[in-house]
Amino acid sequence: MTRELFPAFVLHRRDYGDTSLLLEILAVGQGRLAAIAKGARRPRRMASALLQPFQPLWLAMTGRGEVRTLTTVEAAGAPLALQGAALFAGFYLNELLLRMLVRHDPHDALFVFYQKTLADLTEGSDLETPLRHFECRLLAELGYGLILDRVFGNNTPVVAEAVYVYERERGPCHPSECGHGPRVSGATLLALAHDQPLAGESRREARTLLRHVLEPHLGARPLKSRELYRHWLAAKSIHEK
Repeated sequence: MTRELFPAFVLHRRDYGDTSLLLEILAVGQGRLAAIAKGARRPRRMASALLQPFQPLWLAMTGRGEVRTLTTVEAAGAPLALQGAALFAGFYLNELLLRMLVRHDPHDALFVFYQKTLADLTEGSDLETPLRHFECRLLAELGYGLILDRVFGNNTPVVAEAVYVYERERGPCHPSECGHGPRVSGATLLALAHDQPLAGESRREARTLLRHVLEPHLGARPLKSRELYRHWLAAKSIHEK
């Protein structure tokens, strides 16, 4: 593999051997891949501090097998400062990518959107909208794009004032014609279709809809990021009493 530098993010890291790190990486031109950072945990090595989630990186590596070897690690900007609930939202994005992307399948447009979504999460005022739009973009990149603006059966436009049932294989249906799936307003569907902000009841509807659609792609194992978020919320609630 070329030794040229390429943009990347660390999705996950764990200790490997006595001094090294085993990484899951999302990279431009590479997609998701595994790599070893040899000796990164040795004293006075800056690589360990840089090889963290949400830190934009320039990387170079060698090798052609399933697991590559990092040769260069450089910061490509300041780390994206996710705090509180936004931090767990970032972990959720990373876990989605780890679960759904196959290795060595480049998705450069998704990389750009991932970086934008992390930046949106740092603002912290609205986490639901960037998360739902990222889920939609991820599904579309993998060939499972949602039908959000047309009604199944008659192909008529979705109407903001109407309520639909969303079936995974069909899209929005009139409740009288199908009944297997969450109910969702046309306003929520159109907001998702046009990358518009979600507010009020649309946030809950969009979250329920995307969980319904993502379920078969994520498998039976619960998402660790959701579990960590629930524990954090519980601890936060106790602390604030």
